[in-house]
Amino acid sequence: MTIDSHGFPAPPALVEHARRFRAEGGTPARPRVAATVLLLRPAGDDFEVYVIRRVAAMAFGGVYAFPGGGVDPSDSAAHLDWAGPEPAGWAGRLGVAPDAAQAVVCAAAREVFEESGVLLAGTYPSTVVGDVSGDDWEAARQDLEARRRGFAELLAGRGLTLRSDLLLPWSRWITPEFEPRRFDTYFFVALLPMGQRTRDVSGEADHTMWVRPADALARAEAGELTMLPPTLVTLAEVAAAGDLAGVARASATRDAATPITPRLDLPADGEPRFVLG
Repeated sequence: MTIDSHGFPAPPALVEHARRFRAEGGTPARPRVAATVLLLRPAGDDFEVYVIRRVAAMAFGGVYAFPGGGVDPSDSAAHLDWAGPEPAGWAGRLGVAPDAAQAVVCAAAREVFEESGVLLAGTYPSTVVGDVSGDDWEAARQDLEARRRGFAELLAGRGLTLRSDLLLPWSRWITPEFEPRRFDTYFFVALLPMGQRTRDVSGEADHTMWVRPADALARAEAGELTMLPPTLVTLAEVAAAGDLAGVARASATRDAATPITPRLDLPADGEPRFVLG
């Protein structure tokens, strides 16, 4: 799919939301801070990204996206062993205060474990846990997802350190004003840790898959996959990096602090399109 000035097609449900919002003179909802993670893995000379399709009953249901979700109050209050850039360093990259930066990074690691079964943590600052698909890990994941247990408690109980250095900042997107549920979402990329595997674990997804970014874009253009602008643009950006080393290099200079908000153009004649800027 070519990312250009013509914009992106808009799902009919979102067009309906936008028309109703404008007709009623609605007040934009306050965005909830969130985090999402592009899990990447090698695939021959190329690489793949892990995507999930949200269940139809959810906000943005039926749409393919990356694992992620809103920052939880426990993410802000978490006291946990931490490896990689300190919260003050993350604050500079994300454009927020150190405590808010810690919450976003913690949410990214927590959500990717909740929604894909991948844990970005290790016994030491230089290690990563291996297979976490056993029954005991699944019970811990379910406790975390149900908020019966905090992420910091889970890590501390197993003597683990959060590997914040495994998360690479990429971008920041804010949901359009007409949406009743809005998110201020920080996008990260991360390489699937060796020895771990994704699992279709989250009740929020009804389909998951690994796919090459270019293939995902082609299938979206063909109408096989429904994706919103943040997902489409991000897939195009990581595809343009060429390989996993290129993605890591690109991340070092990415602006992950300045938010991007898609705008829905509703012409009197013609097809509604999402446009950027």
